[in-house]
Amino acid sequence: MQTAMGLVVAAMFFGAHIAFLSIDCALASGLQSAPSPDHALIQTKETTWSRYLQSTAALPDWVDLGIEQRTRVESFDHPFRPGEFDTNAQMPLRSRVRFGLNGPSSRFLFEGQDSRSLGTDPGEFTDNRLENTTDVVQLLGSFTLHNVLGTGLRTDMHIGRMTMDFGRRRYVARNDFRNTTNSFNGVHWQVARENAWRLRAFFTLPTILREQRADTFDTDFAFWGTYYETQQMPWIHTNLYYFGLNDQRSTSTKHRQLHTFGGRVYAPSKAGQIDYEIEVAGQGGHRGTKDHSAYNPHVELGYSFNLPWSPRLLAQYDYASGTRSPNGNQSHTFDNLFGARRFELAPTGTFGPFTRSNISSPGWRAMAQPARGWKLQIKHRIWYLAQARDQFAGSGLHDMTGRSGNFLGQDIELQARWKINANMEFDVGYDHWFKGSFFNRLPTSASLPAGGEKDTHYFYLSTKIRF
Repeated sequence: MQTAMGLVVAAMFFGAHIAFLSIDCALASGLQSAPSPDHALIQTKETTWSRYLQSTAALPDWVDLGIEQRTRVESFDHPFRPGEFDTNAQMPLRSRVRFGLNGPSSRFLFEGQDSRSLGTDPGEFTDNRLENTTDVVQLLGSFTLHNVLGTGLRTDMHIGRMTMDFGRRRYVARNDFRNTTNSFNGVHWQVARENAWRLRAFFTLPTILREQRADTFDTDFAFWGTYYETQQMPWIHTNLYYFGLNDQRSTSTKHRQLHTFGGRVYAPSKAGQIDYEIEVAGQGGHRGTKDHSAYNPHVELGYSFNLPWSPRLLAQYDYASGTRSPNGNQSHTFDNLFGARRFELAPTGTFGPFTRSNISSPGWRAMAQPARGWKLQIKHRIWYLAQARDQFAGSGLHDMTGRSGNFLGQDIELQARWKINANMEFDVGYDHWFKGSFFNRLPTSASLPAGGEKDTHYFYLSTKIRF
């Protein structure tokens, strides 16, 4: 009933919005094409690519029509999650189509997505992070006001189903490497001064992804927050934020009422200069019947050489708190919310053993750009549980006695990406996870798959094409 009422309200809103939009687009005829409706919500690279399908159909500039298809082959051996066995080899496919109407001040966007995986056998990884067939990832209307009351400020309002990126995307992200995509149903607002600062606020009901059925949402599952970012000084950019989560869908022992406060300061990388990033987030609230307090600091320091191939070295450290006494009345395991992991922890996809929960990891990486569109990278990280008695969150493995220790091992990752242009790219990577003593000491009750204590080798090859 709640979902049906929501659809009726959404239909009424979009009907009125499209009527107004038709007038707005008519006024836009002959003008330069406006930014896409979701340009203020997500990374620029997700919307700025040539619309060959649009130009082939000779559509006007204010009509946005595009298709994206990504195919990836990935495989890893010696599975580590309970219930999995043998080598896991699959072919995840992700297809997107977007249709938008872009007026000077009013815009509409539909984005559909089909995520599925070929070659999935019994005992291999599969859930709604891998498959979510034929569904709506974005359906929104947006309004923009320029030079509000003569102040030079711009304000945007988005209403509907949307995807969002905030800051470095550690806690809220439009998923890139993952085969399915988080989305949110509600309202997003921002006010900004171009190239100086912006303030964003939102209230949403997160979309509940279902592998083979239509996605839905629940009024017992709400997510809201505000995010401020400024880049007025070249040597220090600042982000300040708050995220609230209230998840009352399941039994009381799994309820989540979380408040996440954080800040981030950084300097962008530039040739011949040192760059840095420090981000710290703290959480409070309740997890089930337990009081919850947790934290997640991230620190990195880099240097970009003013040399051919633009080499860059980066040292980094991540810590996400865990719970020392799982049977106690306190929870200290950090909740990653809706964040992305692949860009700094390890590949996700069917692999993805590491997340920002109960983890401690120093590491380094080196990057180079040997030719236009090429990017090479090598990464090395060492992995520990923050608390030996808490769960290894990315695997589901748990030794509540703590006798297995906390050393998870180390991994070395190699990656090469060839971005021919914004419409076509190839990505290949390999990760060797040298597993630590934790896996050799696990009790039988932890249900580690046979051979799961052996090193895991993960490989992927992907192509992405946009029309």
